[in-house]
Amino acid sequence: MDMNVTVSERAARRIGEILKSEPEGSMLRVSVEGGGCSGFQYKFGVESAKADDDIVIAREGAVVLIDPVSVNYMAGSEIDFVDDLIGASFKVKNPKATASCGCGTSFAL
Repeated sequence: MDMNVTVSERAARRIGEILKSEPEGSMLRVSVEGGGCSGFQYKFGVESAKADDDIVIAREGAVVLIDPVSVNYMAGSEIDFVDDLIGASFKVKNPKATASCGCGTSFAL
């Protein structure tokens, strides 16, 4: 299984837009937590500091941090940004997920 997590071009552009309104050096943190409709859920937040063991993904001015525990659940995933009729949001296309809910932030393994 590919342990890499990628960020789509659309997501990188949107992350860059979000980070422009944050203090200099801000990064987007993506993590996996227990909970949600399907057992696990993705959490997105802005941080100004990275941990020594964080995975850092940089693309087109966007910097994404993922902790080592979360990256195990997200191996092979792509972080994307979609803007459709039900709204605009980040979506994680996770090949390890066996089920997900309609909101797109909750999944099962």
